[in-house]
Amino acid sequence: MSVRNSKLAVLMLLPTASSTFAMAQNVQADPQAYCAYLDEQAKAQSDFLRTPVALAGLTQPETGLPTQVVVGASLSLSSLKKAGITLDAGRKNCELYKATTGVQLFLQYALPGIEKDALTHRLSLIDDASKSLDALIDKTAKMIEAQNMTRPMLLALLTNRIKLDSDRADTQSKIAALYVPTLSDQPLKLQVAAKQASDVDEQKSQARLTCQNNWDVALSVGTHQQINPLAQGLEPYGEVSVSYNLASRAIDKHLDRSVDDYANWKKVQENDAVRGMEVLRGQVQETIAAQDHRIKSLQQEAQEIDKNLQLVGDAETSAALDFHNQLISTQLLLEIETGDANYRLNRLQDFLSKNF
Repeated sequence: MSVRNSKLAVLMLLPTASSTFAMAQNVQADPQAYCAYLDEQAKAQSDFLRTPVALAGLTQPETGLPTQVVVGASLSLSSLKKAGITLDAGRKNCELYKATTGVQLFLQYALPGIEKDALTHRLSLIDDASKSLDALIDKTAKMIEAQNMTRPMLLALLTNRIKLDSDRADTQSKIAALYVPTLSDQPLKLQVAAKQASDVDEQKSQARLTCQNNWDVALSVGTHQQINPLAQGLEPYGEVSVSYNLASRAIDKHLDRSVDDYANWKKVQENDAVRGMEVLRGQVQETIAAQDHRIKSLQQEAQEIDKNLQLVGDAETSAALDFHNQLISTQLLLEIETGDANYRLNRLQDFLSKNF
C-alpha cells in the first residue's frame, strides 16, 4: 500500500473509531440510566411506605354523644417491611436488566464480531499478497524491458492486481458497515446462567412483596377533643389493629410455585436467552461445517496449482514464464481465501468451545 493510500485509510478509520467509541459509551450508559430510574422509583415508593400517615377528621363516637375532632398518625408494620423489600426489588430488577442486556447484545453481535475480526485479518492477507504481486509485476516489467517477455504477458498480473484492489475496497466497506459494541469476555453459558438466576431472584423479590399483603399490624396515635359543646383540653388516644389473611399459606405456596414455573418458562421462551443460546450454537456449528467444506475445496485447488508449478519447473521460454507467473498470481489469490477460511474456522471453533 502506498503512503498516500495509507494516509487515506487512517483518515477513513478516524470517524469510524470515534463513532464506535461513542456507541460503546451509549451501550454502557443504557443500563446505568435505567438503573438510576429504578433506584429513584424504589426510593420514592419506600419513603411512601415507611412514612406515617397523618389523620384528621370529625367523628361522633356514639349516637347522642358530642362530635369530636380527631388528629393523629397511623403507621403500618407491613408497610415498613415492604419499604425494605421494595428497595431490594429495585436492585434485583436493575441486576436483571443488566444481565438481560448483556446477553442480548452478545447473542446479537457475537457472529458479526467474528465476521469483523475475520475481515480485518483478510485485509492483512490482501496486503501481503499485494506486496508479493507488485514484486512479481516489477520483475516481469524488467523482463519486458529486456525483451525477454511481451507486454500482453503482463496483462494477467495487472488484472489480478485490480482484483486485489477491488477486494481490499470491498473488505474495508464491509468492516465499516459492521457495528459491534464492546461485548463481555465472560463465556455465554455463564452469562445465560447469571441471567436465569437474576430472573428467579427478581421474581422472588416480587413474591415477597406480595406476601406482605397477607398480614398487617397498624398503630394509630393522636388526640381528640369534643367541639360541641367545646370541652377543656385535648385527650390522647391510641389504637392497635391486627389483620391476617386466612389463606396466606395457600397464597405463599402458589407464589413459590409461580417462581419455579417462571424459571421453567424462561428456559423454553422462544425469544429468551436460553433459546437464543441454542440458536446461536446451531448457527456456529453450521458455519464451521461450511468453512470446513470451503477449506477442503481450496486445498484441492492449491494441490492442482502446486502440480502445475512442479511441471513448469525453472521456466526458460517466454510461454513457460508467462504460465508460471499466472500460476503464482493465482496462488496468491488462493492463499488469501485459504488463510481467510482457516482463520474463520479457528475463530469459530474457539468461540464454540469457550461459550457452550
